[in-house]
Amino acid sequence: MEFNPNYEPMSNPINFVKGEGIRLYTSQNEEYIDAVSGTFNISLGYSHPELVELLKTQVEDLIHVSSAFTAEAAQDVLDDIVASAPEYITHGWMRDIIGSTANEGAVKIANKYNGKSEVISLALSHHGQTLYTTAISGNAFRRKSFPNTVSVQHGVVPAPYCYRCPYSAKGAPECGFLCAEAIYDYVHYGSSDNVSCMILEPILGNGGNIIPPDGYFERIRKICDELEIVLIADEVQTGIGRTGYMFASEHYDIKPDIITLAKGLGGIGIPAAAILYRSQFDVFEKFEHSYTSGGNLLSLAASKKTVEIVSREGFLENVRTNGDLLGSMLQKLKEHYGHIIGDVRGIGYMWGLEIVDKNGDPDPDLTNRIISIAQDDHHMILRGSRYGFGNVVKVRPTLTATPEDIQEIISRLDKLFSRL
Repeated sequence: MEFNPNYEPMSNPINFVKGEGIRLYTSQNEEYIDAVSGTFNISLGYSHPELVELLKTQVEDLIHVSSAFTAEAAQDVLDDIVASAPEYITHGWMRDIIGSTANEGAVKIANKYNGKSEVISLALSHHGQTLYTTAISGNAFRRKSFPNTVSVQHGVVPAPYCYRCPYSAKGAPECGFLCAEAIYDYVHYGSSDNVSCMILEPILGNGGNIIPPDGYFERIRKICDELEIVLIADEVQTGIGRTGYMFASEHYDIKPDIITLAKGLGGIGIPAAAILYRSQFDVFEKFEHSYTSGGNLLSLAASKKTVEIVSREGFLENVRTNGDLLGSMLQKLKEHYGHIIGDVRGIGYMWGLEIVDKNGDPDPDLTNRIISIAQDDHHMILRGSRYGFGNVVKVRPTLTATPEDIQEIISRLDKLFSRL
């Protein structure tokens, strides 16, 4: 695992050769704690024994055949996933391999369904790294070097970022959800009367672990119904247990028309992705959205076993309980280091620390320094928001992390902040 300092602010490349649980080991047997589950895709920890054993067998038997021969296996996995989804989500598509293509597929479904093409997303949102998903994301720095490569009809409305409300409102619901009401302005004045869908993350992951206030999603759903806009929940980061619930959409009662999954679906880092939707959105022909490695046998095997494990009695309850423990400990850090930590927000195993300067303003430089110090001096891997441009430190251990693991993460964070 080599880290590009232009990508994440880590000063020294590290050659990891082994992993177990939340720990990684170098060729010199140095131990590091991974407090962010890889890129949030190691949901069951490194080298989870059940998945390792299953995948060994699958590799020995058969790794890949054309998707023409995997339809039955793919449907079997989809049936398991849909069984845990909101009851109105009954159909799915499993010919993707990463979140970017799943999100593209979701938009394509909406476009085909209503014959329109414009997309609305939230400021600070992240929906992928392809040209198209970069174009529909709410972070312009990603497309800075490609201004004329792809043309997309796209509108951005404010994120429900209450800690730094763009309207300087007093808070929800007293504010009337002005950030949601901005959808009307875009549709009436900024669009060409051709809005197909709105895509949003239940928790804005890369944008800064932003959690919308109570009532926000209810308002979003009402607006989308009124304006006949397809609502897509990008659960690439939040799905399959990350929040302590199988789907954040159900916990927050978003009622999306389409849900996308990836990252944690593969359990131990196996690339896997899926699109789930209401029955009326089952519009794809097989040739309209399919990738060579999409729904390959390793991906399907890992997805099926991951969903089985996360669905076991007590598993998600354990994530919620330990997530509350993690959150309370992070809040105590804020009490001690409030001049550095401006806000703590999260749920389950998905938390963020907003790093501020002496005036309470965002401090990306200090955020990057914290991540570097964590790696170099405390052997702990953290990640920052907006690929080093943001000011939020992410703390997202694997779903299998124990209370002892959490205590170790907090101990190392405490030592780090005490130095600062």
